[in-house]
Amino acid sequence: MEPHAKATPTPPLVSVPLQRPQPQPQPPAGHTTSTAERGSFCLAVCTCGWTGPARRSRDLARRDAARHTVE
Repeated sequence: MEPHAKATPTPPLVSVPLQRPQPQPQPPAGHTTSTAERGSFCLAVCTCGWTGPARRSRDLARRDAARHTVE
């Protein structure tokens, strides 16, 4: 077999700088809730990823959010 004439040499791995992991942003401490509109429904959402049930009443969605922050 003949060697590849068009192959490009690569530097040894020791000369390639290592990628350092970037610090991930931390979510805010505690729970921050708000309401979100989805069509004719409203639901409570939280920064921790929790979502309440879809409600037609904004007031009920706000109550769901208040209950979640107490738990």
